[in-house]
Amino acid sequence: MKGFFKIFFATLLAMIIFTVIGIFVLIGFIVSASSSDKPYIGSRAVLVLDLSNKFKEQAVDNPFAVLMNDADNDAPSLYDMVRLLKHAKSDSSIRGVYIVCGNNNNGFAASEELRKAILSFKASGKFVLAYGEAISQKGYYVGNTADKIYCHPQGGVDWAGFSSNMMYLKGMLDKLEIQPQIFYAGKFKSATEPLRETQMTEANRLQTSVWLGDLYNRFLEAAAATRNVDTAKLRDLAVTGAIQSAHDAYANKLVDGLKYDDQVKKELQGWLHIEEKDRINFVSFGDYAKAVDYKQSGSEDKIAIIYADGDIVSGHGDNEQVGSDAYRTLIRKVRLDKSVKALVFRVNSPGGSSLASDVIWREISLTRKEKPVIVSMGDVAASGGYYISCNADSVFANANTITGSIGVFSIVPNFQSFFKNKLGITFDAVKTAPYADMGNSDRPLTETEKRFFQAGTDSIYYTFKSRVASGRKKDIVYVDSIAQGRVWTGKRAIEVGLVDRVGTMQDAMDCAARMVKLKAYAVKEYPEKKNIVEQLLSNYKKSIKKDLIKEEIGESQMRLIRELKQVKDMIGIPQTRMPFTVDIH
Repeated sequence: MKGFFKIFFATLLAMIIFTVIGIFVLIGFIVSASSSDKPYIGSRAVLVLDLSNKFKEQAVDNPFAVLMNDADNDAPSLYDMVRLLKHAKSDSSIRGVYIVCGNNNNGFAASEELRKAILSFKASGKFVLAYGEAISQKGYYVGNTADKIYCHPQGGVDWAGFSSNMMYLKGMLDKLEIQPQIFYAGKFKSATEPLRETQMTEANRLQTSVWLGDLYNRFLEAAAATRNVDTAKLRDLAVTGAIQSAHDAYANKLVDGLKYDDQVKKELQGWLHIEEKDRINFVSFGDYAKAVDYKQSGSEDKIAIIYADGDIVSGHGDNEQVGSDAYRTLIRKVRLDKSVKALVFRVNSPGGSSLASDVIWREISLTRKEKPVIVSMGDVAASGGYYISCNADSVFANANTITGSIGVFSIVPNFQSFFKNKLGITFDAVKTAPYADMGNSDRPLTETEKRFFQAGTDSIYYTFKSRVASGRKKDIVYVDSIAQGRVWTGKRAIEVGLVDRVGTMQDAMDCAARMVKLKAYAVKEYPEKKNIVEQLLSNYKKSIKKDLIKEEIGESQMRLIRELKQVKDMIGIPQTRMPFTVDIH
C-alpha cells in the first residue's frame, strides 16, 4: 500500500508540474504571437477590406484569437479603420483598396462611416476595387464606393429591398399558461410587443415603416450617387423584382462586370502595373494597423474617447456590456484628469437598466461642468443609449443611426398556472407584510400591486423625459410628443431636436478639438486595454464557450439565445431598452 501511495503522489506531482509548465508555454506562445515584430508592408500594397469582419467600436485584444483563427477578434476597431484609411491616403506603399463585399456584418451606421472613409481615400487618386460572389445589400452599400465593382457570373446582387422582422411569443406563452404581466410608458414602446401581441401594433408598424424607409432611401441615394442612376429607377428594380441574376445586375448598371476571382486578380495586376506571374501584395487592415503609426500622439493635451458599447447593466458588467459601476469610474477618471481637455462619448447601445442609465447620466452631467462632452452615436443609441447621451454639449449621429425610443417598461412574469397545470408544482408562503413577496413569479400580481408597478414605470418615464428636456433645452410637453418610445433615424432625430448634427466619429473628434481650441492633441481611449494575464483570465472561458456554441448552432440561433437571455435578465428591473434586436434583411 505504501508503494501505491508513493507512485500515486509522484504521478499527481508530475501532472501538476506538467500542467503548470504547459500553461507557461501556452502563455509564452500567445505573448510571442501577439507581440511579434511589425509586419512588413512592402511596396505596391493593396489593403483588403473584408466586410464579413465586424469592426467593433473598440478593438479588444483576445490572445486566443491567434489560436482559434478568429478574424473578427483580430480586426481593428471601426474608428481605427477610418484612421487607417486616412493614413493610407498619403502612404506611398499603399496603391489601393480591395473590398470583399459579398457579405457585410456591420450595421448601417458603421457602414456609412466606412463609406465616407473610402470615398475620402479615393480622393487621393488611388484605386478602389470591389468584388463579391453574391453581393448582399449591405455589402453593396459599401462596395459601390469602388471605381469598379464586380460580381461572379453565377452569383448576383441582392436587390429585393429592406424588411424588418420580429418574432412574437404571445401565442406560445398562452399555450404554456404563462402571463408576462407587462407595464410600459409610451405608445410606441414596442420592446414588449413580442410578449403581449401576436403581430405588430399600428403604432409600431408606423414607426418601423418610417425608420426602415429612411434607411432604404439613404441606401438608394448612395447607390444613385456612385452608379449615376436615378433613385426612381433603382427603386423600380426592387419593386418589379427585376434583379434575379448576375446578368440582370450587370444589364441594369448595378455592377461593372461579371468576373471570376482570377479575372479580378488579373485586373488588379493591371492597376498595379505588375506582371501576371507576380504575386499581389495584399495586406490586411489588422497587419497594417500593427505596421504603421496612425494615431495622434506626442501632445500633453488629450481628448478622451469612452466607448459605451453594449447593453446597459448595473454593476461592472462584462466586456460586451456597459456596466454602471465601471463607467461611473471611467467617466470620473476622465473628469479629474487635467490633461484631458474634452471627452468624446461614443455610444452604441440599445439601452438596458433605467437605474444604470441614470448613474451614467449623472457622471456625464458632472463632467460637462468641467470640460466639453461630445456624443458620437454608432449604429444604435436608443432608449437607455439615448438617456446617457442627452446631456452632452453636442450630439452627433450618422444618418443611419437608430436613436430615440424614449420610454420605459417592466416585466413581471406569472408562472403559477404553468407550474400547476403543466408540471403539477404548487407554491405556498408565509409573509410578515402584504407585499413582502410582490413580484414573485409563482403568483399573479394583485390589482394594487399592478398599480404600484405602473406608477413606478410612469415615474421613471417622467424622469427620463425631464433629463431629455433639460439636456436638449426643450419643453417637457414637447419632449413627450416626440418620446412615447418612438424610434427615429439620425437624420430625423435632427429634425425633432434629439440630435445636433449628422456626422461621423471623426466629426465629433474635430468638434471637440474646436471647442477646446486644440490643433494638436493625443487621443486617450477607454476602457483601457488589459494586460496579457488579465485577458487570459477574463476572455478564456467566455471566448471558448461562445465560439463553440456559435459554430454548432449558427449565428441566427445564437442571436435568439442572446435575446431569450435578455428577457430573463430584464425580469423585475425597469428597462429603458430598444425593441429587441433590429433585424434588417
